Amino acid sequence: MKNGDKTDFKKWCTDYKLGVPVIAGSGLKGQFDSHGVDSPFVFYHRGRYMMTYIGFDGLGYQTAIAESDDLIHWRSLGTILRRGEGSHWDTIGAAGTWLLKESDEISERPVLKKVNGKYWMVYHAYPEEGYESGPAEIGLAWSEDEELIEWNRLEHPVFSWKDGAEWERGGLYKACLLEHEGTYYLFYNAKDTGERWHEQTGVAMSQDLTQWNRYGDNPILPNIPGSWQSQFVSDPCVIKDGSKWIMFYFGFDGHHAQEGIAVSENLLDWHRADEPILRNGALGDLDESHAHKPAVVRHNEVLYHFYCAVRPVRSEDVALGNEYRTITVAASSPMDSAANQ
Repeated sequence: MKNGDKTDFKKWCTDYKLGVPVIAGSGLKGQFDSHGVDSPFVFYHRGRYMMTYIGFDGLGYQTAIAESDDLIHWRSLGTILRRGEGSHWDTIGAAGTWLLKESDEISERPVLKKVNGKYWMVYHAYPEEGYESGPAEIGLAWSEDEELIEWNRLEHPVFSWKDGAEWERGGLYKACLLEHEGTYYLFYNAKDTGERWHEQTGVAMSQDLTQWNRYGDNPILPNIPGSWQSQFVSDPCVIKDGSKWIMFYFGFDGHHAQEGIAVSENLLDWHRADEPILRNGALGDLDESHAHKPAVVRHNEVLYHFYCAVRPVRSEDVALGNEYRTITVAASSPMDSAANQ
């Protein structure tokens, strides 16, 4: 992106927060989401909107799927990437974060793309039990099930920190997968090995989904010292709006995580907005601590921005440590007040 870019980032802002969860953890011992939920991905399939998301049960992540008729009220359909079903590297859990789509154009419904007759999901897995414990690697799962309940995983990771640069040697996080002009792009964030680690965002390219080459000028979104994205620049969500590619992501300064936005003309060179486009909330709000991990779709000319909201835990909450972690949504227009009931 050329210096002096005058992009009006306001057109992608979602200032109207729902303020309540659309999906929350169960709090039930033994359930995949007993401690909380995280990382939404929203798409359209067979006449309804669907969401993949992850739950944490104290041991690791597992991935579930839900459906909705209105993008506000969601019904869980159960887990799709479960513990104990993987290979040697991903048996503890698998965090599904993105499914390959036919088009990433925001004006079109986000329907899924088949490659070789299969739907494809990217996920990451940690090697040890606990909350994001150990350096994660990235794998692929595929499905021929039109209900998207039954998935099969490739035996080995397709992308690893082991052959990465210093900035990603602490492990990999969320991946965003898309295809453009015959090339697959894998956007991902990774961390270094520092005690107070830093996360940054990079990209890799492939012709076949399994052999990936990192971009030579990674990270494409590095940390900005002294800013709201000084420690983390994470969880890329890339979509297209006309001639521009849009990346939603979150920044973290050691205190609060907030959503940011960047634009590109070529998927490699990115120009960021100076300020967050979705900030953490006020004292007592659902997102008092963090508003982060974006999934963005447009429906009936309204932009829906799903994200993980975090606030300090209360006595009645499902808890992940000292946090209440849930999925909510903000929109570019006010949402029906009945959604809050």
